[in-house]
Amino acid sequence: MTTSDGALATQVECGTCDAVCCRLPVVLMPDDDVAGHLATRTAEGLRVMARDEDGWCVALDSAHMRCSIYASRPAICRSFRMGGAHCLDVRADYADHRARGIPLTLY
Repeated sequence: MTTSDGALATQVECGTCDAVCCRLPVVLMPDDDVAGHLATRTAEGLRVMARDEDGWCVALDSAHMRCSIYASRPAICRSFRMGGAHCLDVRADYADHRARGIPLTLY
């Protein structure tokens, strides 16, 4: 399948997802029900999901590359559409950096 500009379309499914969106910043909203040990505050005072030493969200189950709090994940995670334009951009950037051996810069 190709896109309207002739590029090869990428199908993203749970079984083939690299969960690279779990490297994006996740600002927590007041209604998000996230355990305190999974959150931190930025220098600006924003409450965000914490990250591990490699830059991944601490809620990521790294053995299976899926969210360990999926049922109660933050609103911003719920709105991120798997296979959507932003998802495909993030995946392409991640693949490019890995292929060239360039360390990822966290957003």
